Amino acid sequence: MPAAAVVYVADSAWAPYGGRSEEFIRRRARSLSHFLVEQGADMIVVACNTATAAAVPMLRQSMRLPIVGMEPAVKPATAATRSGIVGVLATVGTLQSARFAALLDQFGGDIRVLTRACPGLVEQVEAGDLDGPATRALATQYVLPLLAGGADTLVLGCTHFVFLRPLIEEIAGPDVRVIDTGEAVARRVEQVAATLQPGSASSGGIAFWTSGDAAALAGPLCRLWGEPAVLSDLPAEHAGD
Repeated sequence: MPAAAVVYVADSAWAPYGGRSEEFIRRRARSLSHFLVEQGADMIVVACNTATAAAVPMLRQSMRLPIVGMEPAVKPATAATRSGIVGVLATVGTLQSARFAALLDQFGGDIRVLTRACPGLVEQVEAGDLDGPATRALATQYVLPLLAGGADTLVLGCTHFVFLRPLIEEIAGPDVRVIDTGEAVARRVEQVAATLQPGSASSGGIAFWTSGDAAALAGPLCRLWGEPAVLSDLPAEHAGD
């Protein structure tokens, strides 16, 4: 979708969401969604499994534009496993959510699903440290018990963890399949966009905003994005809580 204009908000001041209350996440989701609408958005992607579980139903009830959410790729993982055991790497908030429990009920079937909360990994990604010793030690600590439990398929149940996919695949080895939802969500965004009236902003491009310190976070952003990028501070009314 090269003609699509994208506005991206990193809620860095309040990351990670995994240990936050559902009410807190809903307040942040509401404020940031209103900001995106102010910027001209005609579709919102909640690019966070924890925020999807906590806030997407509320956003869909209160807003008049399409809301695309995330959920851990339990369904494709249960189809892909050969051992019958799937491992899920996620945040505490995602694993404790009713939405995740419903996923297991719907798609788990006879498949055994092992879960692992991964505190600390989100912060490493936020800092742009994707393969340093501390990040590698944390990833190893979380991945190896799932492999020891027999998992031959791992689900990246947090959008931050996609940046760690090469490291996780290295730790897990070539016989373990690693699955995330990025491609499926992109296809859904394309489908929804096809039903919308084309907006006036059709020249493409992306604007990055953060609730954190834009100057301090510019370096990690460029590393994660893979090319130079300009990061701006959110207006105060949307940055605070």
